[in-house]
Amino acid sequence: MRFVFMFYEGMTALDLIGPHEILCRLPGVQTIRVARHAGWIRCDSGIALNATSAFSDISQADYLMVPGAGNATSLRDEPQTLDWIRSIHRTTTWTTAVCSGTLILGAAGLLKGVKATTHWAVHDRLLKFGAQPVNARVVEDGKIMTGAGVTAGIDMALTLASRIAGTDVARALQLGIEYDPHPPFPGGHPSKADPALVAAVRARMERTFVD
Repeated sequence: MRFVFMFYEGMTALDLIGPHEILCRLPGVQTIRVARHAGWIRCDSGIALNATSAFSDISQADYLMVPGAGNATSLRDEPQTLDWIRSIHRTTTWTTAVCSGTLILGAAGLLKGVKATTHWAVHDRLLKFGAQPVNARVVEDGKIMTGAGVTAGIDMALTLASRIAGTDVARALQLGIEYDPHPPFPGGHPSKADPALVAAVRARMERTFVD
């Protein structure tokens, strides 16, 4: 199985690293890290990750994963990237995205009439692409699977692992990475957080996410 992870400047590292840590451990998997041009990509946190392949090197994938970023929607102005996503999507068994990476799938025209999720701060933007927004950590519709904000990429990857290799394998992977979250504070979602805090974080996020 060929698992392709798409890189681009300014992406959020955890969107990609969480799923990569899980999915690279599935039996028989070949992981490929690809960007418009091969080489080092700087994430929004300053971490640099190496894309070992260019778009021109990869024309097929069993699995495509697109991470999010504050500047994710700016990729709508990169026709080469969107053309490549559309081309790869025609070959995939699963096309996935995490956080605002879902908006990139939308910009590529893949979400019309499709149920999908993304980060809560940009959830309403899914409507611009003809998607059907669903408030959930992981949403499946046909061969498209999307995860909500950042950490939901781990949930998405475990869900995908169960679809590919079965529940027992996914459970073993979850145990292996000790994914048993007990956050130190409640309120990791707007529905559970103080309204004043939600408003403050939303205002900051609106400055972060490029419209």
